[in-house]
Amino acid sequence: MNTDQLIQELSSGLTPVKRLHSPGRRLVQWLAVSVPVLAAITWFFGFRPDLAQCLADNRFVIQNLAALVTGLAAAWTALASSVPGFRSRTLTVAVVPALLWLASAGEGCWAEWQANGWSSLDSVLHQKCLPEIVGSGLVPALVLMVLVRRGLALNPGLTAGLAALAAAAIGSAALSLFHDGDTAWVTLTWHVGSAAGLSALASAFGSRLLSRPARSLPA
Repeated sequence: MNTDQLIQELSSGLTPVKRLHSPGRRLVQWLAVSVPVLAAITWFFGFRPDLAQCLADNRFVIQNLAALVTGLAAAWTALASSVPGFRSRTLTVAVVPALLWLASAGEGCWAEWQANGWSSLDSVLHQKCLPEIVGSGLVPALVLMVLVRRGLALNPGLTAGLAALAAAAIGSAALSLFHDGDTAWVTLTWHVGSAAGLSALASAFGSRLLSRPARSLPA
């Protein structure tokens, strides 16, 4: 067998590879599905009665903007991490708004503690937002996993953790529009805490969540 015949046999029957869209374009695709779903959930439950008052509170606005930006940044980073050549310093895109979200919630907790003492913790026991956050972020999480799997997750734990953080953060931002009674302590424990817990859980099972089925080679 000469070289030309070998090349011909190796190249015959190959399936054309479709070029992977950029992380930014896939992020737009994610938002095109996630935003209408979250808007429908918000419409179904209805806006919280004190929303106008909450929007006049700078702390409420900062916390939820930080949650929204955290979701967008974590989603973009998760998509970018599925592209060969991903650099770890890109993680700062998601880490910075996440720290701002944590800091704004922590500052609110300190203010509530100074004003009400131990009684400010009562809201944590009466408000359990984890089911609502999971429900709100379920579709965004599934869509993001589909988009991530189109690439190659070289670090599946990191990618899955970022995807879960993105879904939980954007779900938390949507939840604040229709779920009333959220104090700073509720935001810190149930919103930020749930996002961190779900991210850690997804990271632990990242290899299973993003594994690809083995393909048999043609005989």
